[in-house]
Amino acid sequence: MLKRVLAALGLALLGIPAIILGGIYFFLLVSALLALAAWEFAHIFQRAGYKGNAYLIIGGTLLIVLSRAFLPNLAPTILTFSVLAAMTWHMIDYERGRDQAGADFAITTTGLLYIGWIGAYLIDLRSLENGMWWFFLVLGSVWMADSSAYFVGIRFGKHRLSPRLSPKKSWEGYWGGVIAGTLGSAFLAVLFAALRGPLLPWWKAAALGATLSILTTLGDLGESMLKRQAGLKDSGKFLPGHGGALDRIDSWLWGGALGYAFLLWFIL
Repeated sequence: MLKRVLAALGLALLGIPAIILGGIYFFLLVSALLALAAWEFAHIFQRAGYKGNAYLIIGGTLLIVLSRAFLPNLAPTILTFSVLAAMTWHMIDYERGRDQAGADFAITTTGLLYIGWIGAYLIDLRSLENGMWWFFLVLGSVWMADSSAYFVGIRFGKHRLSPRLSPKKSWEGYWGGVIAGTLGSAFLAVLFAALRGPLLPWWKAAALGATLSILTTLGDLGESMLKRQAGLKDSGKFLPGHGGALDRIDSWLWGGALGYAFLLWFIL
């Protein structure tokens, strides 16, 4: 537990200033996390006997994030040509004798989409007007839901949420996280209003928090599916007590995309 807390504090000391400053600092933070997550994604499938191309996943992810941050109109083209490059590579690999090259291509493409394209919504969220505040609201809600689910599950968990994917998760922890994320989002909206003026009504913030808290658990469970197929407990060893970068951002990937969509559709 001590390692888990210290690692979280260390990440916060690096991450919070970058979120506040935005620009190149935030871009570098997100790029580093997603590049590590992309490497871990490829490694998970390598352990399962596949050969998704880690260099293409990492390189494509970085190019997608770069374009979404600074040249957003080019982002779809970057993604398109990254997928075409992946198919070209795996066709060559098949010609060289790799019979599973078709499955490898699917893994490489999935890495580009899931880590690169979806991960880049973290950039989009911070790039909104008042993006710093929106980012803290969205990711703060996700963090409160995750943390509360963990501690409530340890103390009160009796009914397993998903026995095959994640045996330690419980329905008690899940609903504890939903309640904490919903109330915590409303609290953050009130706090931000006191600090910088009204951002959005507390009840809309609560709706955002509830949406994120209910759905972002799927990011955690989805990553567990990948790791269990490969026989892995953690995606890596990036953070003591937390596992790899992908273990840390699995819910953030969903939170960034869902939070950005919620704000565009219902708030902005």
